[in-house]
Amino acid sequence: QVQLVESGGGLVQAGGSLRLSCAASGRTFSSDIMAWFRQAPGKERMFVAGISANNGVTKYADSVKGRFTISRDNAKNTVYLQMSSLNSEDTAVYYCAASGGYFVTETLDGYRYWGQGTQVSVSS
Repeated sequence: QVQLVESGGGLVQAGGSLRLSCAASGRTFSSDIMAWFRQAPGKERMFVAGISANNGVTKYADSVKGRFTISRDNAKNTVYLQMSSLNSEDTAVYYCAASGGYFVTETLDGYRYWGQGTQVSVSS
């Protein structure tokens, strides 16, 4: 069914920017809710941002609101996470997730498909 592959992670200086990409395969992509989660060292996996399938409604965690932007290009089967003003608390493995539901949710069990993750490290 849906396969997700993240890319774009790496090492960045505090205050810098980075754009993550998630390439999806599968005919259901355009109808899926897409989201980004992250898991920092010693922490639980947490919701970062999500975007609806057809109406472009977005949702962000308070910790990234105003700094991160999620977008999608259904023609390219790709979802993006543009990150700016990065700080050390943004260091984590970032995961792309897809849901067959109708709403952007913030819980892990709301997403059926997951990528393998990409490491983002912010140096201070």
